[in-house]
Amino acid sequence: MAASTGAANVAASDLQGPASAGPSPDSPTVQYSMILDHLIGDKRPVKDLNPAVMGGLPVPAKSDEQKMIERGMESCAFKSVLACVGGFVLGGAFGVFTAGIDTNVGFDPKDPLRTPTAREVLKDMGQRGMSYAKNFAIVGAMFSCTECIIESHRGVSDWKNAVYSGCVTGGAIGFRAGLKAGVLGCGGFAAFSAAIEYYLR
Repeated sequence: MAASTGAANVAASDLQGPASAGPSPDSPTVQYSMILDHLIGDKRPVKDLNPAVMGGLPVPAKSDEQKMIERGMESCAFKSVLACVGGFVLGGAFGVFTAGIDTNVGFDPKDPLRTPTAREVLKDMGQRGMSYAKNFAIVGAMFSCTECIIESHRGVSDWKNAVYSGCVTGGAIGFRAGLKAGVLGCGGFAAFSAAIEYYLR
């Protein structure tokens, strides 16, 4: 009986031995935060990711023609022409769309009871689309040109450029109807440009 009790105590001590063997105060412990700090912290140097060094193909030097094309595409004139063409297309599509949902397209004010023909409806839709296209093209070209000039003058690309450009564009368009309309146009276009820039950024 005593022998079996002694054997049970020895077995229990053997089972508790490895479990109770914890880190002693003398043995240093490696923490997970220390490993992360070493791998991605300030202690890890940042290497230059050059494609030639990493085994990739070297980037050839740009020719004079490529540099000239890049300068032309980044110029204010090219941006203005591009915005003008984009505004013309967008305005034409918007004009045709609004004419398509308008129930009074093609009707003659002198004879409102007469049903318009398909040719008259298409003609009216084309005239409205062309009118919208011209207006959108002018606004797009003015906005893009003034924004590019302001950005080049300030040397900073931020949301303020669009706000200043919107004020100049809206004011220039509104001044044709008077000073009050110009001030309202400046404020309205500036607020709209700020909202668009806030949404895009």
